[in-house]
Amino acid sequence: MSERSRPLVFNAVLLPREPIRELTEYCDVTPWDSTTTMSQHDVVEAVRRLKPDAIFLSTKIVVDAKLLDAAGPQLKVIGTCSVGLDHVDLDECKRRGVAVGYTPGVLTDSVAENTIGLILATARKYKQGLTAVTDGTWGTRNADLLWMCGSDIKNSTVGIFGLGRIGTRVAKLLQAFGPSRILYNSRTKKDVDGEIRAEYVSFETLVRESDILVATCSMNPENEGLFDISVFEKMKRSAMFINVSRGVLVNQDDLYDALKNDFISAAGLDVTSPEPLPTNHRLLSLANCLIVPHISSATQATICRMIKLTADNILAGLKGEKLPAPAV
Repeated sequence: MSERSRPLVFNAVLLPREPIRELTEYCDVTPWDSTTTMSQHDVVEAVRRLKPDAIFLSTKIVVDAKLLDAAGPQLKVIGTCSVGLDHVDLDECKRRGVAVGYTPGVLTDSVAENTIGLILATARKYKQGLTAVTDGTWGTRNADLLWMCGSDIKNSTVGIFGLGRIGTRVAKLLQAFGPSRILYNSRTKKDVDGEIRAEYVSFETLVRESDILVATCSMNPENEGLFDISVFEKMKRSAMFINVSRGVLVNQDDLYDALKNDFISAAGLDVTSPEPLPTNHRLLSLANCLIVPHISSATQATICRMIKLTADNILAGLKGEKLPAPAV
């Protein structure tokens, strides 16, 4: 720890007071009172100037050698308010003896619930419906009984790519809708007996047979850009694709082509690459592509639990104790 009377925590996000109360009793936490995200450059320069003992951040800030060099050797712990860790160079942190904490498990239920909502909104054409309400189309197509008809979950085949905590919870919630089959593909076959009625299949089978294909996987170099035109061409033309994993899982140009040319019927995305997606991006022009701004974990209760766990991770790291949720 540095020679300060109290440890200094550099904070790169807007935080409510209560979840970090214990942290502020033990440390000095730099204030951040803007809803605007700090740029990577601003964070690097701030930690270079402040030389903090800990850093509190989210996925918007990349933890790499440059940031760690700027922070200095007194840095003890980094707390990221996230489940994803692809923005953190864990090997570099480990080499320097910097502990890293994250927030696994906290957001499982809220992400799974939002995934169900995204499936329903995509299947039942909420984007097209909202447009019809606001542009005056509603009421002009009464003779067309199939106008605005979407798809059912009941009796469908749902495929889940990545049956971890979130994927398993999604599968459990989906059972209430009565799909005929739930298929999944993961790195390994899971022991799901008694939890969900899910069948392990190859990736090829998952892609070919799913009416609703949901990506809930973790990210790694092997699956970056996995969902490209070669995958979309193998899907049913009536199928829809849902992504709540990471935007880089998908080749978005290929997804645009697949949706534009009816290789698949629709897509629902909670994640994109980059985030935010530019307002002139081609995907936003498609009626059959519903995009929401990475809100799967965005409930007040969930975010406050994530903040509290991040604060607890930092506090433990500063005290030389085992982190409640260590990444390294």
